[in-house]
Amino acid sequence: MFEEKAVSSQPIFSGRAFNVRVDTIINASGEKTTREIVEHAACIAAVPVDANGDIWLVKQHRIAVGKFMLEIPAGGIEPGEDPLEAVKRELQEEIGFLPRKITKLTGIYSSPGFCTEFLYIYLASDLQPSRLTAEDTAAIEAIRIKPAQIMNLIHSGEICDSKTVAGLLLYLKTLETAI
Repeated sequence: MFEEKAVSSQPIFSGRAFNVRVDTIINASGEKTTREIVEHAACIAAVPVDANGDIWLVKQHRIAVGKFMLEIPAGGIEPGEDPLEAVKRELQEEIGFLPRKITKLTGIYSSPGFCTEFLYIYLASDLQPSRLTAEDTAAIEAIRIKPAQIMNLIHSGEICDSKTVAGLLLYLKTLETAI
């Protein structure tokens, strides 16, 4: 197994949400080549489950793919913020609930071929109404679904976001093992 080694790194772009750099690396053949890397801070995503066992998703337009997406609530971790606090804040902003119980499901790299973003994925339950207003959530619609709908929504392509698919499938697995 060969580990690529970066021999130099050149910043290309610095933005509000991410940075881009080009690394010159030595590949498995011993040749120099480049890798374009998107530097993105760690984020959280959560599967919010209410007292009825329903799951709360958010529907929003994603300009990068040009379509409305159904996703589990997610967002960035503010500098110095604990991931669990980020889960609480994001759920209050996006769906208007404060989770009283948060359990880690997993952590994943969103797209490790070119991006550094790591996503902590949680199960959030014991939801209490608690709205925080954020300026970027006006175009988000909260949608409630039943666990029995998950597989159909994934198979039909209505849910096609990787963090959402991973989080929901892990949640279904927790339901299986609880029985």
